[in-house]
Amino acid sequence: MSYISELRAVVGTRPLILPGAAAIVLNSDGHVLLLQRADTGGWGLPGGFMEPGESLEETVRREVMEEVGLELDDLTLMSVFSGADQYFRYPNGDQVFNVTTVYTAKARGWNFRLDPEEATTVQLFPVDDLPNDLIAPEVPILEHYMRIVKNLL
Repeated sequence: MSYISELRAVVGTRPLILPGAAAIVLNSDGHVLLLQRADTGGWGLPGGFMEPGESLEETVRREVMEEVGLELDDLTLMSVFSGADQYFRYPNGDQVFNVTTVYTAKARGWNFRLDPEEATTVQLFPVDDLPNDLIAPEVPILEHYMRIVKNLL
């Protein structure tokens, strides 16, 4: 049983504040890797919640490997996201306020190996042409990234 499953056994679907990490994985053209999440159907960044004893860097590397089978090169800290716009209610009723540390990174190769329990598909998107059905907590993260890219041009 995972750490979050153990917590859910005690608190049910009540909101939890959970730390996690996500990656904006970029290819050489600057396209962003997104996965269509198996649990929600919406598009999101690869990433997930910390397990006890993990660093945030270990969390993001583990999650990207588990979800899409990619190993990451160097991580660059982009920002930490928290607050009301990081609230999410899963289809099963579980509620969470995410505290998400986001890194940018390049992958070591592009041979995807999807975990069907995590993702139904993975795709690279131009940063100015992202899918409309992003899961809500990802929107402010990707908007922040787009502002950074725009300021660099």
